[in-house]
Amino acid sequence: MSDPAHSARALIVLLLVVFINLVGFGIVIPLLPFYATAMDAAPWQVTTMFAAYSLGQFFGEPFWGRLSDRIGRRPVLIVTITANALAYVALAFAPNIWIAMAIRLVGGFGSGNISTIQGYMADVTPPEKRAGRMGLLGAAFGAGFVIGPSLGGLLAHPDAGLLGFQIPLFAAAGMAALATLGVMLFVAESRARSAPGAPQASRREALNEAKAHPILSRVLLATLVSTAAFAGMESIFGLWAHARFEWGPRQVGLCFAVIGVIASIGQGFLTGRLARRFGEGRVLSAGLSIIAVSLFLTPFAPNAILATAAVGCTAFGQSLVFPCVAALMSRASPPDRQGQMLGLNMAAGSLARIGGPLLAGPLFGLATGGPFWVGAALMIPAVGLAMVIVQRTKAAA
Repeated sequence: MSDPAHSARALIVLLLVVFINLVGFGIVIPLLPFYATAMDAAPWQVTTMFAAYSLGQFFGEPFWGRLSDRIGRRPVLIVTITANALAYVALAFAPNIWIAMAIRLVGGFGSGNISTIQGYMADVTPPEKRAGRMGLLGAAFGAGFVIGPSLGGLLAHPDAGLLGFQIPLFAAAGMAALATLGVMLFVAESRARSAPGAPQASRREALNEAKAHPILSRVLLATLVSTAAFAGMESIFGLWAHARFEWGPRQVGLCFAVIGVIASIGQGFLTGRLARRFGEGRVLSAGLSIIAVSLFLTPFAPNAILATAAVGCTAFGQSLVFPCVAALMSRASPPDRQGQMLGLNMAAGSLARIGGPLLAGPLFGLATGGPFWVGAALMIPAVGLAMVIVQRTKAAA
């Protein structure tokens, strides 16, 4: 896909598809703690439901990323987004928390397509522009989180018990179905199919290659540590805000919408420019540092406005991290292995989204600020890794 006009059209269409799909995802995420509570779930079960989805993604991301390298991005996107829609419908009819966890596990595997989307972006973007383009992708994610949580908060009726969460789940399924249709009608394939029988590295071989690489190995570790901290905060935030400020689904949804605005601005307008000026490694280090400070300060917020501002700072830090990680991974990966390597990175993130929530639940039981403070502590080694990445990137230049 070397034609610039063709590449630009492909980029616009894919960003719209990502936005629509993330509106559906954003509808559901802020409501899950209240959905689980309606099933009389304990805090550890709430965070386990988040972790189940990430466990599915841990296995799904490398699988779908590698498959997209072999058969193309488009068919993988169609299958995975369709799986997302079906998982939302199944969740609407889950009879208990254990079935809900199982649905989230299967849904996480089926919808592990972020590495495939990143691979598509890398296919149609020259290396020097990838941080900016990955930032646009992150902005589409963030914009979905602006609309989705607000819509989910309006559609949810927690007073009606589990029935009050079916309408938001059906709306999320409809958004995913619309995104699937968008891919089928408007997204062209970005890479040729591999020749039948063409050799392809196994997941273990790819992991060993990444571990031996001076940049890939540290990016994977930074992803693992930083995502664990962020995911722990995200999974417990609804319960924390309810305990601290007596927030319900609507207030949590609006707060997540604010987070989405901040993330969209950061990724869509700032990250690419900063990365071109200072380099991806330095911007990554700055983003991780911002997350560390904001996580530490959030539990001390005396009112809801300052709490929202603190979480917004965390989102801004994450908006700097996400595009730079993807750009560093794609720069350091061979062209025919980008989906697989990006899949490994997303698998590291998924593993962190398993451990982060599982750790956050018990910590919240000990102290409501515990998940935030432990998350801040986890960011310290991540910042150190980012600083090493800066040096290694200079040496490789």
